[in-house]
Amino acid sequence: MTNTPSLGRIVVIGFGNMGRALVKGLLASRNCEVIVCDRYKTPEAEEFLASCAHRVQFLQLNEVQRDSIEIPLTSSDTLILCTKPQNLQDAVQFWKPVFCSAGGTPLVISILAGTPIDQIQRLFSGCVIARAMPNIAATVDCAATALCVSMNANEAEIQRAKSIFEAVGKAWVVPEELMNAVTGLSGSGPAYIYMVIEALSDGGVKMGMPRQLALDLASQTVLGAAKLVQETGLHPAVLRDQVTTPGGTTISAIHELERHGLRPMLISAVVTATKKSRLLARAAEKKINKQ
Repeated sequence: MTNTPSLGRIVVIGFGNMGRALVKGLLASRNCEVIVCDRYKTPEAEEFLASCAHRVQFLQLNEVQRDSIEIPLTSSDTLILCTKPQNLQDAVQFWKPVFCSAGGTPLVISILAGTPIDQIQRLFSGCVIARAMPNIAATVDCAATALCVSMNANEAEIQRAKSIFEAVGKAWVVPEELMNAVTGLSGSGPAYIYMVIEALSDGGVKMGMPRQLALDLASQTVLGAAKLVQETGLHPAVLRDQVTTPGGTTISAIHELERHGLRPMLISAVVTATKKSRLLARAAEKKINKQ
């Protein structure tokens, strides 16, 4: 357990892959009380909760309706929205009275793609809102998360939100106008890297390697290269030059990658995903405005 100050109560609404990843990271490294809310317990949720030694309170829809449960939150508590964007309205309509009926104003964090702060603010008037974009690597405590906050956030609330995502990786606070680009780079980015790993391992297989050895070497190579960038602080081009000897194998391979356009393809992937994120955000806003 780290020396991180207590985060108070943390309520996670929606217990899919990302919700479970956040709870797992919080339980392992933070001092907090965790409440999980979902419609029902899936087999995955049952298995996860069984491993937590009763450290998590689970609330499901029918129990709350039957027992009229209310757990008022205060400004020192945090409510994390991990539902699908299309389920947001229904989730808030049901769960908000459970936690905010007494007029409490918890810190509200949304990880919903394409859902701006002002849309969440309309649903939780008076609350500080944080919008976050973690990626799938949260499931192995190695996420890249960018987050932005509403104008009424103070430094303690910003640090609380950041600390929650640092429990599952690294986190950065950014202006909201960059969030669509974040989605295009780090949100979708793991998929690009999976394709790189797959292609590298295919190259190894083509040259006679057993499939598993090729995959192990490719994935470890990507992991090690990323770690060198992070730990040395050197520009990737500088590190690339360190392994590129004159007339050697690496420069010949780099020439081939440049000839086939690896660099512009990856840049275009980020641009395309960013534009798609913007379109999804506009569509979500139109849908909410009609309601």
